[in-house]
Amino acid sequence: MRTARKSWKTYALGVAAIAALLSSTACDSGGTDNGKGPTASGTPGATGSPTPSGAPSTAGTPQPGGGGTTSPSPSQSPDGGNTNIAACNDNDLSIDTSGWRQDSGQHLLITATNFTDKACTLYHYPYVRFGTDIGAPVAATESKPRAIATIGPKEKAYAGVFVFKAGQQTYTVTSFSLGYQDRALNSNKDVAPLDIRLSDEVDSLTVGPTPRVTYWNTDLRAVEDFLFRSGNS
Repeated sequence: MRTARKSWKTYALGVAAIAALLSSTACDSGGTDNGKGPTASGTPGATGSPTPSGAPSTAGTPQPGGGGTTSPSPSQSPDGGNTNIAACNDNDLSIDTSGWRQDSGQHLLITATNFTDKACTLYHYPYVRFGTDIGAPVAATESKPRAIATIGPKEKAYAGVFVFKAGQQTYTVTSFSLGYQDRALNSNKDVAPLDIRLSDEVDSLTVGPTPRVTYWNTDLRAVEDFLFRSGNS
């Protein structure tokens, strides 16, 4: 009987110890489930992870789903132009001219192709003068694009010209001159323009008293849509 009682007491103490251990474990588990457990030392949260030195930041980049963007980075100007890319000039571009079928020569398309190995930017609109005109360049239309026309090697940008309207008094030319602007609007007006001979396709132009030129655009469809929009021709 003594042996039996001693065994029962030992068993009872063992059960009590196990119960205490389980109770302690349950308390610790509950704290972790509530989000109060310790974070591994040196492990940043997902929203606060730093950008590695030299890596581009994602700030200002549109996110999927239509989210907004932050302010542009220092290398970007408020109008979207990259300050590290130089303005295009005569030494960067080849110029072609063309027209449209069934248009009666009322519009001219100017295509600028970057033939260098570096990008350049065509700011604002081209300075266009027809024939031997040395006066003010053709005025611009209100066709400012959403983005500045920066073109890489072999890429193209376009500008369109309203040459004349039906019923206007006109004159005929076989060439025109072209100049380029810097970032500042109406810059480089005094720089000598480049003489451009019209392509064989165009041959000659009938020019009215109030021609207008569009802004440079890398999207040909956008230029065409503006040129042939109702009321612009």
